[in-house]
Amino acid sequence: MKEISSPHNDAVKRLARYMEHTRDRRRDGLLVLEGLHLLQAALAAGWGVEGVFFNQQALEHTEVQALLASLPEGCQPAVLSEGALGRISALSSAPELVALCRRPPARAAQAGRDWLLLEDIQDPGNLGTILRSAAAAGVRDVLLSRGCAEVYSPKVLRAGMGAHFALNLQENADLVAALQAYRGRKLVTHLEGSSSLYGVDLTGPVAFVMGNEGAGVSAGLLAEADCRVRIPMPGTAESLNVAMAATLCLFEQVRQREGLRQHA
Repeated sequence: MKEISSPHNDAVKRLARYMEHTRDRRRDGLLVLEGLHLLQAALAAGWGVEGVFFNQQALEHTEVQALLASLPEGCQPAVLSEGALGRISALSSAPELVALCRRPPARAAQAGRDWLLLEDIQDPGNLGTILRSAAAAGVRDVLLSRGCAEVYSPKVLRAGMGAHFALNLQENADLVAALQAYRGRKLVTHLEGSSSLYGVDLTGPVAFVMGNEGAGVSAGLLAEADCRVRIPMPGTAESLNVAMAATLCLFEQVRQREGLRQHA
């Protein structure tokens, strides 16, 4: 296995560029995974892993040794010094590994399924949390507007905790056109919505629309939605964080469908 000790090595500098710059990642169709969990999820999902860089201590762990044996043919692992790995990662303590992975091709959202439409979600933590909730709730198709944070950025990948590998993600989507084409309930949360979330039938296919942290959902998308719902807030808060609002909506649908199954 190749060993790299200098933080000025060309491979290390290339990784650092991919970590820091969206433009470089998008140009080359790559993303950066930090940590064992994300790499395991990528391999399990069949994503194209092109390179893996470990610290020396990681090689002593049985999980890492098993992972080495499962790397695809042509993927050459390397051992980096702590200093070199620290140059790459933005984490306060360097992860046990960093991997380069090829971006998966986007597929058209599947008719008849639930969709999640995200308009200009700009905080990476919010975006990753929403994706994690979507994956947990069983939603598979997520459409993101051009104004969203980069969905494959290291920060969003970390916040998603592996959710990316369970989702069909469409970046730069025309959300208005998508909502017009959707055959099912089109739901948007709104502080002045006429219906409570808990009084709306979510048992059939639903397109959930979530808007920007500050501005909310745009007028164009509001016009296409057939249902504006409010999340009851009997306390003093004026609004909910968008990731929390999305999670409540998605799991209210889960609750309703579980109720149907139990009474079937």
